[in-house]
Amino acid sequence: MKQALEHIKVLDLTRVLAGPWATQILADMGAHVVKVERPGAGDDLRAWGPPFLKDAEGRDTRDAAYFLSANRGKKSLTLDISTPRGQEIVRQLAAGCDVLVENYKVGTLARYGLDYESLRRDNPRLVYCSVTGFGQSGPYAPLPGYDYIFQGMGGLMSITGMPDGEPGGGPLKTGIPITDVVTGIYASTAILGALEHRNISGKGQHIDIALLDCLVNVTGCAVMNYFLSGQVPQRLGNGHSNMVPYQVFRCKQGDVIIAVGNDTQFAAFASLIGLPELATDSRFSISAQRSRNREVLVPLIAEAMLARTMQEWVPLLEAANVPCGPINDLEAVFEDPQVRHRGLKLSLPHGAGVQAPGVANPIRYSGTPIVYGQAAPRLGEHTDEVLRAELGLTSEAIERLRDEGVV
Repeated sequence: MKQALEHIKVLDLTRVLAGPWATQILADMGAHVVKVERPGAGDDLRAWGPPFLKDAEGRDTRDAAYFLSANRGKKSLTLDISTPRGQEIVRQLAAGCDVLVENYKVGTLARYGLDYESLRRDNPRLVYCSVTGFGQSGPYAPLPGYDYIFQGMGGLMSITGMPDGEPGGGPLKTGIPITDVVTGIYASTAILGALEHRNISGKGQHIDIALLDCLVNVTGCAVMNYFLSGQVPQRLGNGHSNMVPYQVFRCKQGDVIIAVGNDTQFAAFASLIGLPELATDSRFSISAQRSRNREVLVPLIAEAMLARTMQEWVPLLEAANVPCGPINDLEAVFEDPQVRHRGLKLSLPHGAGVQAPGVANPIRYSGTPIVYGQAAPRLGEHTDEVLRAELGLTSEAIERLRDEGVV
């Protein structure tokens, strides 16, 4: 069965996380992705360990867990694009590609003659996606940046964490590099849109994706609260800004997440915890009132939840159609029967001769299912293969490039 993007060639000039996340999504869909890396060093993300993947003898490879998380299904080509010959090879490869993704600082690739305006002359159908911290324009455009910075600048940390004055109060970053991940998702979505437009117009285009823009956009629910109320949202810990009860409650033993999303669910919940009168109380009967009166309502619920353990509450809540769930650590996540049923843990062959774990793509196509091939490549694993297949270079020509330090 065919894959959705198996007819698409992608030249990946990205490193670290946001760009590679985007190109991995394309690779999962079947695109042929050639990842260009610096000879000798490769993508910075390879070194972001420990932990590192171990080879068959139990020794650390050069591939960190972070690198494996964002580069499966790609071919690794080592190439020094700061050299004229390296730049020429990129131009030749780009001329035969559908998509080029890069995340160099603004202006760097223009100096090499590898910017969109330069490459489109040889390939007007090229979809060229630039992923940067602040975008291609504006006062911050030349500056570098990492996920953590944008979580702060974009406002996410101001609404994440316990309120000031409570134990552990203060801003917190998320437990994953969320800015990089959502930027990768936005970038891949933008690329797919540009490819579809090319099907109609016959023309490629330049895509400008900024990590700051993506992070600000992803806080849109909180931003709209601010726009409409004029009040700057504050940190609520595990509480929700608009929905109540929608938080973690301590049980007789353990904790449980309660996520009541409408008035019907609240009535069922109130009855289950032995407080049916809450559902008819004018202070709590509708969602907006529960939010306005959370300081009164939440302590009543918290006391009632102490009557049973988490293991006792969950089946009762589920039977009453009240959304709830445990707080799993990552070990427990992959022991969960639903996660196991969905096959979210992968085991893929790696060039070191071992199986590498991975997390499955959540997209489930009925007609063009995602097919997983190899784990993330070893540095330069496919250099000879790519140069032969795409440019027709001989083994002797490739060896000369290697001697010259180009590949």
